Amino acid sequence: MNPALESIDTAERRVLNRWRFLDVVYRNYRVWRKMMVSALVNHLADPLVWLVGLGYGLGRLLPNVGGMSYMEFLASGILPYSVMNSASFEALWSAFTRLKFQRTWESILNAPMTVSDIVLGEWVWAALKGAMSGVAILLVMTAFGLVKSFGALWVLPVILLTGMAFAGVALVVTSLAKSYDLFSFYFSLAIMPMMLVSGIYFPIDQLPGPLQVIAQILPLSHAVTLSRGIVAGAPLNDVVLHLGVLAAYGAAGLFISDRLIRRRLAK
Repeated sequence: MNPALESIDTAERRVLNRWRFLDVVYRNYRVWRKMMVSALVNHLADPLVWLVGLGYGLGRLLPNVGGMSYMEFLASGILPYSVMNSASFEALWSAFTRLKFQRTWESILNAPMTVSDIVLGEWVWAALKGAMSGVAILLVMTAFGLVKSFGALWVLPVILLTGMAFAGVALVVTSLAKSYDLFSFYFSLAIMPMMLVSGIYFPIDQLPGPLQVIAQILPLSHAVTLSRGIVAGAPLNDVVLHLGVLAAYGAAGLFISDRLIRRRLAK
């Protein structure tokens, strides 16, 4: 073969190989599509209960918060919470099922795929699942009259980045898990406390000083700040910092989980 043609062919294969993870994304999508309705109901039920129950219940008793109604304040916090919840669930229970019980990942490795392709595909898919939940909550907010400008659409990339952040962390937990029990501990000891101190239900500055410092380290507080600023019009500063924290969590989670899962599948 002509050396020039051979080099072109090799370059094309390298480009195609970089996108192999999309096959994993598409595979998971096709499985999810068969139970799409029940999955959406499950992921939307919890945030909607919080939104309607607290928003209309406490909202009638509380004054404005930061220049917005409590319903607006709460809804703009529930949005990233829904993304976190959905992305975490997918990267924990669903991914672990494919890893350990269905042994789907081992089967995929019989194709011209690598562990990194699988991990990247699972990460992207979990982030997209989280983003779908976020979009659904945004539509509900629009129906309730809580979205007043098309500028709220700028929250869409924030939603996706939030999903990537929590999908990355959840995949690290999945790579360490021996059973589903670890996921219950993760939700009880990490997700639930994070939800309570990240400014979803009340401003972070109402917390004691040490807890305010901890809250600023957590990814959810940065996602809530961005969401509230974009959707509800709250003052928004340090946008690059908030985006950088979310991106750092997502990238670190992807890198660490890739290494851990590579070791696990090699055993």
